[in-house]
Amino acid sequence: MAKVTLKTTAELTLMREAGRLLTKVFSYLDNHLQAGISTMEINHLAERYIVDQLMARPASKGQYGYQYVLNTSVNHVVCHGVPSDSQTLKSGDIINVDITLEKGGYIADSSKMYMIGEVSPLARRLVNKTYETMWEGIRVVKPGATLGDIGYAIQHFAEKHGYSVVREYCGHGIGREMHEEPTVLHFGQPGKGLMLQEGMTFTIEPMINQGKAKVKVKKDGWTVVTSDKKLSAQWEHTIAVTSNGYEVLTLRDEER
Repeated sequence: MAKVTLKTTAELTLMREAGRLLTKVFSYLDNHLQAGISTMEINHLAERYIVDQLMARPASKGQYGYQYVLNTSVNHVVCHGVPSDSQTLKSGDIINVDITLEKGGYIADSSKMYMIGEVSPLARRLVNKTYETMWEGIRVVKPGATLGDIGYAIQHFAEKHGYSVVREYCGHGIGREMHEEPTVLHFGQPGKGLMLQEGMTFTIEPMINQGKAKVKVKKDGWTVVTSDKKLSAQWEHTIAVTSNGYEVLTLRDEER
């Protein structure tokens, strides 16, 4: 198994700063995400803000050949939605905006759901329960817990509320690279898998579907959609394992 890099106090300070800057990107976008904006406009707004205002680097741009700074996953798009001039948000849409930012050599990764205009009660419930699902996983994090504990907490909560958990895409270690070890599954068995240690940093980012868990990738090679066209939601934070629990490095002001 590939080695998990434990971060030093100095490295965690740099990661904390990348996370702080990333929260500012979401605060900036909060004022712009409304009916009528195209997903490409969201991309351009974020890129200009990251580069010109924060003096940071959009870490997704150029990664694996991807040419944009974020993913915009609307309605039944599970993840990796590609920004487009032709896709305009309308009232009733739900959208996940997933952004990575690098500053000082370290990367932060987070995503947030937005509900546009008048959203149906079922869509609102999915968005809110998915947020709770992510926190069920985060709250398990501490030295001595396992990755299986995280996965189980997420799966148990989601399925208890009638939803399914996407299995093909998962959380990941993060630091100097966007994707490091370990792989953080959003399903699992308590006590199984890698034991958590202080200094580990990784994302928790459950993708929760209204219908079945099955997904497929569209012809563009990026966009992942639900096979049954039912809605999907996702939230994501970058987490550090501390001496007695966890720290959310990408915690936004409205979550404090």
